[in-house]
Amino acid sequence: MRRLLALATIVLALAGCREVRVKTYAQGTTTVLGSAQILVLRNPRELEELGIKAPIRFNHEFGVVLLMGPHKDSGYRQVIESIRANSDRVRIVAFEKEPLDAAPTREYRTYTLWIVPNAVYRSGSTVDVVTPSGDPIATTTLR
Repeated sequence: MRRLLALATIVLALAGCREVRVKTYAQGTTTVLGSAQILVLRNPRELEELGIKAPIRFNHEFGVVLLMGPHKDSGYRQVIESIRANSDRVRIVAFEKEPLDAAPTREYRTYTLWIVPNAVYRSGSTVDVVTPSGDPIATTTLR
């Protein structure tokens, strides 16, 4: 609930006084390999390439996916500690929680998906993801 409230605060800051609804849609894993990154998804093809199924209506919404990993042991999951925004930057503080009893598995990455209304999309805005200690994880600029 705290994560959803923080994300809603970001969206309100980006959208001014408009009422905006942002939804943390899903958390899970994907077998698409690579390093940690934050992606802005603007069409169904990009979502399918990640192997994520979500009901994003791309004519009204876009998706934001935080990918972390890769991992070779099962059980990792993402924890979103906070999300803060101003008019030109969004900062997400996140980390991955290690499993207590991991088993070897096929390599995978964890993800968190947010569904955001197109009304808050601001070209040129920067999205940074950092650890709780401030170390950079990923960054992107909205095009």
